[in-house]
Parts: sequence; C-alpha cells; structure tokens
Amino acid sequence: MNKILFLDLLKMHEPIRKELHDAAIKVIDSGHYIGGEELKAFEKEMGAWLGVQNLCGCACGTSAIFAVLKAMGIGAGDEVITTVHTAIATAEAITLTGAQVVFCDISADGFNLDLDEVEKKINSKTKAIIAVHLYGQPVDMDRALAIAKKHKLFLIEDCAQAQGAKYKGKKVGTMGDAGTFSFFPSKNLGGFGDGGAITVKDPAQFRFAKMFSNHGRESKYDHEFEGINSRLDALQAALLRVCLKKLDEWNMGRRQVAAWYNEGLKGIAQVKTPKVLPDTEPVYHLYVVIVPDREALAKHLKEKGIETGVHYPCSLNVQPAYAHLKQGKGHFPRAEKACETMLSLPVSPSLTKVEIDYVCEEVRKFYK
Repeated sequence: MNKILFLDLLKMHEPIRKELHDAAIKVIDSGHYIGGEELKAFEKEMGAWLGVQNLCGCACGTSAIFAVLKAMGIGAGDEVITTVHTAIATAEAITLTGAQVVFCDISADGFNLDLDEVEKKINSKTKAIIAVHLYGQPVDMDRALAIAKKHKLFLIEDCAQAQGAKYKGKKVGTMGDAGTFSFFPSKNLGGFGDGGAITVKDPAQFRFAKMFSNHGRESKYDHEFEGINSRLDALQAALLRVCLKKLDEWNMGRRQVAAWYNEGLKGIAQVKTPKVLPDTEPVYHLYVVIVPDREALAKHLKEKGIETGVHYPCSLNVQPAYAHLKQGKGHFPRAEKACETMLSLPVSPSLTKVEIDYVCEEVRKFYK
C-alpha cells in the first residue's frame, strides 16, 4: 500500500487542474488583482449556493468573525460565549474587539459546544454566542437559536469547518444572525492561500461588516469609519469559483469515506467513532475518533504509511494566550480529556475504499 496522506490536495484537484490554471491565467492577464468581477461573481455564486441574500468575501476566517462582531457593536465591557475546543481564531477574534471571551466545555455526546453550560454562563454583559460547527458536525441549532432568542443575544455560526453541512435541511451559516467561513486550503471549500467569507442577515450590519473589511469604505476615497484591510483577492475568488462547483461532490465523497470508516471500525471496542446528531448532515471536515493509547496508535499507523492528525492537542484554556483567564487544567474536563484521546484519521474525497479498509485493518491489528 502506498503512503496514505492525511489530505492529498494535489490528487483532489487533479480533475479540475486545467480549470484552475485557466482561471488563474485569466486573472493574471486581466491586470485586476483586488476586487473586480471575479470577486463579485464568487460572492453571487456562493450566496446562491447557500441561499442567502448577503455574502462578501474577506481575507480569512478570523477577520470574518472579527468584522461580524464589530458590525454587531460588540466591544470593551461585553462578553461573548464560545467553545473552549476550537481553533484559536474563534476566540482571538472576540478579544480583538476588546470584548471578553467566555469559554464553555464540549457536550457529553460529541465535540460541539455544551449548550447547557452556555445558558448557565449568560449574564448582563453577554452579547453574543459563537457556535462552532466543529469537524463539519452541525450544532443543535434549534436549541442554540432558542437560547439566543430567550436572552436577546446575537448568534454567530462559525462554519470554517462545515461548508455545506446541514441542520434539518438548512445549510449552516444561514440560521443564525451571521455565518462566517474560512477558505484555508485544507477546508472543505479550500482556496490556494488564506480566504474567508461573511453572511449577515441584518442589512445594516452586513453593510458595516463589508465596509469594515475594506478600510471602512464603499467607494475608493470615502471612508465612513476606520476599518481593516481584509479583502478576498481576485485570484483566490477565481480559483474558489472553480472549487465551489465541486463542493457538493466533494462533501458527498467525505460522507462516503466516513461511512466506510464506520463500517470498518465497527466492533473495535477501543475505538469510539463520531456520533451524528439527529436531523443533521455532516460534511466530515475531519473524521475524529476517541481511542486509548493515542500516541502509540498514531506511531503504528505512521510506520504503516498512514498519516494522522490531532485536532486539537490542547483546549484553549491551557494555552499561554489565555493564562490571564485563570482557567487552567481541570476547568473544562470533557474538552481536556478529548484532547488527550482524540485522533483524526485521513479524510478526503479522493480516498478509495481500498485505502480506508487498509487504515481500518491497521487500527484493528493495533488493538488486537
């Protein structure tokens, strides 16, 4: 068996290689590299794919969250609740506004935000909740929306790992007050560098977020307020337009890979496979299992030519960046335990059943 990469982007992009090259050359030959028709076309096409009226590209998923929070008027003295088990981008965007990040543990039956804990931590300073659809598994949106409505809070969906995932037939990013997306190359809709997008239901907030991402302006020299430089380049937009056409097919491929894993790992008592919540359609940005002897298993698989990953090796409360919160080890036991026992197996729409069977066979051999 050849080496099984964790994510083989070259193999995944091979069928659309010519389209990607043609799109890149078109932009290079146009002489227009910031904004322009390619960006407008991508925003229109992704908005239509999501089923939303308002969508704008931006430089990355972090700045997408930052711009949305600023548009909602969130700043110093406010608190925003989110999960302690996520990429730091979710939390640092909150801190960038001057607001305080409030962490919650993960649920007992998965890796997403514990909504019971969220409700307990709401107070008069709380202004918003950021629900992260982690690993491509949707959050219980009925419950999240109900909590936000009850306490008059904004609900932001961090969809960085979940482009195309559905909750009760609705795509994530379309149910809360805003949705944010990342196009980091490894994402389900990955670009060829950094990139992101924003969708906001309130037209005034959307206008602010879009302007904020472009130095607080709509026209070149008319700056209504100070913003940041967080634009999606024309080249990225053009390449993402090509990839967007393949996204539904790629997500279907990821679900097929997950189904092969579910079958192949069945009956191995030591391996806990991902739980799918009712009424959801995940897109398996990652396929994460809970196992004992995680490091030894990863070493065994590496020796057999199988790449794995750990997402994430530690929860945010124990990161030095959040030492000031004084919520070190022991404050979020479920997330901390998960960080010690989780392992991400290779997942890509280009993987074959033979390759997945081989991974499962080696996992089975290890635990025998």
